[in-house]
Amino acid sequence: MIFSRITKAALDQFRSSLQIRAVVYTVALSGTALIVLGGVLSVSIGNGLFSRKTEQAVIESNRAKFTVSRLFEGVSSQGSWRLEQVLDEVVQELESIGVSQTRQVAFLHSATQPNPKNLSSPTSAGIDLTLITPDFRKLVTSSVGLQTRTVQVIRGGESTPAVLIGQKFTLPGGHNYELYLVYDMYNEQQSLLFVQRTLVLGGFITLMIIGFFSYLVTRWLVRPVQEAADASEVLASGDLDRRLAVRGTDVAAVLATSFNHMADSLQEKITAMDELSKMQQRFVSDVSHELRTPLTTMKLAADYLYDNKEGLPEFSKRSIVNLHGQMDRFDLLLADLLEISRYDAEGVEPVFEVHDLNGIVGVCLAAIQPFADSKNVYLEADIPSGAVQCEVDSRRIERILNNLMTNAIEHGEGKPVVIRVAQNDKAVAVSVTDNGIGMNQQELVQVFDRFWRADPSRKRTTGGTGLGLAISLEDAQLHLGQLEVTAEPGKGACFRLTIPKRHDVTNFESPLPLSVHSA
Repeated sequence: MIFSRITKAALDQFRSSLQIRAVVYTVALSGTALIVLGGVLSVSIGNGLFSRKTEQAVIESNRAKFTVSRLFEGVSSQGSWRLEQVLDEVVQELESIGVSQTRQVAFLHSATQPNPKNLSSPTSAGIDLTLITPDFRKLVTSSVGLQTRTVQVIRGGESTPAVLIGQKFTLPGGHNYELYLVYDMYNEQQSLLFVQRTLVLGGFITLMIIGFFSYLVTRWLVRPVQEAADASEVLASGDLDRRLAVRGTDVAAVLATSFNHMADSLQEKITAMDELSKMQQRFVSDVSHELRTPLTTMKLAADYLYDNKEGLPEFSKRSIVNLHGQMDRFDLLLADLLEISRYDAEGVEPVFEVHDLNGIVGVCLAAIQPFADSKNVYLEADIPSGAVQCEVDSRRIERILNNLMTNAIEHGEGKPVVIRVAQNDKAVAVSVTDNGIGMNQQELVQVFDRFWRADPSRKRTTGGTGLGLAISLEDAQLHLGQLEVTAEPGKGACFRLTIPKRHDVTNFESPLPLSVHSA
């Protein structure tokens, strides 16, 4: 478990750090190159040592040939005792003159000739005669000159390569002999091992040096990119005055210059857009306030005409009724525009108090019931027993629920509307589900847009402004909550409001499902 966590942390650090990846790749590629180079050098040095050893062995074997010939000069073919005496001196003489290399000697009577005088076959002490195979002896006796073969000898308990050299001799009296010299390569093998250890140690030190310098170089190269990334984060957070220092005329300087130009252009455009947005907000706010006074006068006149419409001609009466309804809608539109302008200007100050969500839902149901009755819509409330306490601005929550219930009744096509309340440890939720016309995916994306309607040609009996859901979304976000919707064409829609029990909680899950089938 600990190892897996360490591995995961290392992988995360590797993925997130450009500098670490650059250093790892540089060290890995350099290490691969060093391994290949070290292998080539090791093989080349080993072959060189072997070739040199073989050449020296051949040279000394030629010298040994003359030494043996010199020993047997003047020996009579009839004096077997003198021949035996010289045979005993061969091994000692050849071992003593081979001072440049360690070698063992075997002077064997040829197996191809009878040995009636029972002449000896002297050998060096400790020589392994099994190295001299019958096949090699046959090759030596049937050839002219030196014959070489690579063999393995045991020295110090370890297998060591050696060179076996054989040649044939004819002694006085016609006696055929074979001279075998074994030159072990123990010293050369130790030299090769020393070279290999030196290459490994040197390669490791070289990799450490490469890693250190690649870290310094990549740090120098990555620093401008890191500074640009940090500056981008600062710009994204809203600090448009952040700029990069320009040093020199290289690619990093070009990057810093381009970044600064981009930041300047972005700051100019955002400043212009911010000014335009403020002008639009002031315009909406000023127009809304300026219209309030004449609207009040017009509404008073419309109310007076509406109250005294009896006795007027039928055409005038219908006109007065329409005028009264439109004046009410105009008044509601101005109120919504003022509320939207306050949200845009970030001038909304909520009043959080502890309330029972069941009580807020009950107030909304009581207020909306006459409208539901006029539409012949049955409101089904699924409210848990006991209090559902939460810190909210009750006026804004009531406005959200009134909007959701009104829309559900308006688009529910006379079918029942289900209102549910639930809570968990951190959050409370209210869902409003109808079985009406529903919406498609394109409409779901636009449902919270200002002045948007799913079907502009559809007759609205409530005189809506098209700002209700947009304001409801702002109210929900003001509580750090969520206002979500799902719908299916012909099956209905489900709106779900989820808010934390405390207004400072941000991590929570909704206790209610978001589904039109829950109705």
